[in-house]
Amino acid sequence: MLTEPIQIALVDDHRLFRSGIASLIGSFNRYNILFEAAHGKELVDKITSGLVPDIVLLDINMPVMDGISTAQWLKKSHPSIRTIILSMFEDAEKVLAMVKLGVKGYLLKDAEPHEFEAALLKVADGELYYPDFVTHHLLNNFNNDKASAVKLNPREIEFLRLTGTELTYKEIADTMCISVRTVDSYRDQLFEKLQIKSRVGLVLYSIKNKLIDL
Repeated sequence: MLTEPIQIALVDDHRLFRSGIASLIGSFNRYNILFEAAHGKELVDKITSGLVPDIVLLDINMPVMDGISTAQWLKKSHPSIRTIILSMFEDAEKVLAMVKLGVKGYLLKDAEPHEFEAALLKVADGELYYPDFVTHHLLNNFNNDKASAVKLNPREIEFLRLTGTELTYKEIADTMCISVRTVDSYRDQLFEKLQIKSRVGLVLYSIKNKLIDL
């Protein structure tokens, strides 16, 4: 029977979100927040200095060192540390990339408190916690492994179409009724997914794939 709390590292660049999750975890039994970090580099520094958690709750989109790079480092340098991904999106490509890196759990940031507790419980006990949307992506990937076309969800397509207008990113956010930060996440997500580095590239992709009519 465990007598010591399970040590948690919380890695996310949103301070208010970290604070809320830390308070939530503090209300559960068995767990203790060992430290918080704003990005992967800060996590690496803290672990290297001797603060080694049992579980890392890891955001994907962060400055300095993002979640994918951090998960790669954890897999190579500390494979015994279990990782649960925190994400704003049900992004198939990133879900699959993280699963291949051996993450033990995946949670949407708007998940219910009981889902956070269930994920921690399963992962702490050596099990996996993958919600239905992750299982769905894994099944689709298995069934369509030979397909090479990039799959875009409706909101990504809407964003791509709006990049072909004269609207600023802030105006695009207003049009889509989302925050500027979420628009930035869509942009960065598409940059990575489509291997594009600029808004011009996004527009050219949209034209080529007939998402925008000239």
